[in-house]
Amino acid sequence: MTVVEYRTIPEAELDRALDLHYLVFLQKDPEGDLRKLHRETLEHCLRIGAYEGGELVGLLGAHPMSLSVPGGELSCAGVTFVSVAPTHRRRGVLSGMIAELWRRCAEREVPLAALWVSEATIYGRFGFEPATRSYTVEIDTDRPLALRIAPDERPLRLVPVDEAPKVIGAAHQSAREGRAGRVGRDDFWWRTHILPDEDGENDDLSVPRVVTIGDPGAPPAGYVIYRTESDDEGRGRLHIGELEAESPAVAAALWRYVTSVDLVDQVRAWGRPLDDPLLRFAADRDQVSVVQEFPALWLRLVDVPGALAGRAWSAPVDLVLEVTDTGLPENAGRYRLTVTGTGADGHGADDAGPVVRVDRTEEAPDLTLDVRELAACYLGDLDPAELVRAGLAVEHTPGAAARLGAASRTELLPHTTDEF
Repeated sequence: MTVVEYRTIPEAELDRALDLHYLVFLQKDPEGDLRKLHRETLEHCLRIGAYEGGELVGLLGAHPMSLSVPGGELSCAGVTFVSVAPTHRRRGVLSGMIAELWRRCAEREVPLAALWVSEATIYGRFGFEPATRSYTVEIDTDRPLALRIAPDERPLRLVPVDEAPKVIGAAHQSAREGRAGRVGRDDFWWRTHILPDEDGENDDLSVPRVVTIGDPGAPPAGYVIYRTESDDEGRGRLHIGELEAESPAVAAALWRYVTSVDLVDQVRAWGRPLDDPLLRFAADRDQVSVVQEFPALWLRLVDVPGALAGRAWSAPVDLVLEVTDTGLPENAGRYRLTVTGTGADGHGADDAGPVVRVDRTEEAPDLTLDVRELAACYLGDLDPAELVRAGLAVEHTPGAAARLGAASRTELLPHTTDEF
């Protein structure tokens, strides 16, 4: 049997890699601008190829991302373009590529990996688990949106797309600082993932529109990014890609705007946070419908102690966590998590030294859980007590899960808007 080797895919073979990706995902070669965009995206990725006798039979890309975590941000490998030739399925090719990714993450001191799944059953066995969740909301616009609060009345401005990153970038960064699970954006990311001319999944959609709210000459207090489409009968739909606001009143003004655009019969917002204030200040919930809830970003703790030490904690805690990890045995073991004090950002210090300590230990565990379940709790989305109730974590010390939950709780639920 020919040995499969794992190595970096050179830029000279990127078209070959894209051909494999389109084959695996049953896609017609997009050619033109979209293929150019895919190639450019791969150029910016860490690229792992599986080669058998010189033939490329597997592809895995990883964006070198920065992901917001409670109290800060950490380096993260954003896994994408995962493809295995149909002739080489169930031969360990994906496992080999992921093992190579873990090796490179260790070399680069990257403690997290994340992805959006195409098939949910695949990635749990590699230690990934959903760490953020989202709603899809639909609003009937045959009548004005009824609100229980007064919208902000500052002026709206339509921003040219090529100016948008400079205009709204600071507002996005501010939103990242308030919520875990958000991806850092540079000019390349804004252009290719947030504001491309064509929507990669629906070519009937318009180019993106960007509208801000705020006083003239001042930084925007909020913004919305959306696209529109119209059917043969002139019925329109407006698709929100992102809506950020510094206050409920600003959010209300932006929702009022998108639901009042002429010729639009329905507003659809995919990927809204579960604690979206719209669901509270909308006066008529028959008009605003949650039509879907789904797991969004899947997270993997590649370096358990590095990840635990790299986030802020909201309450003091002293627990021994026993972590199982079949995919990365070096992660497995018992860790004493000690948070001796918390400042405003959770990263303060006391006279004894750093607030957060994560030490290997042989002490008896207070709580045992797999690295998957630890990932589900890590950003603050899931209370560890739910895992105990589901039989997915074992509480050896009564109240241990509740104490970990209190320490990991965040003011806002984690939320991810950027697909990759």
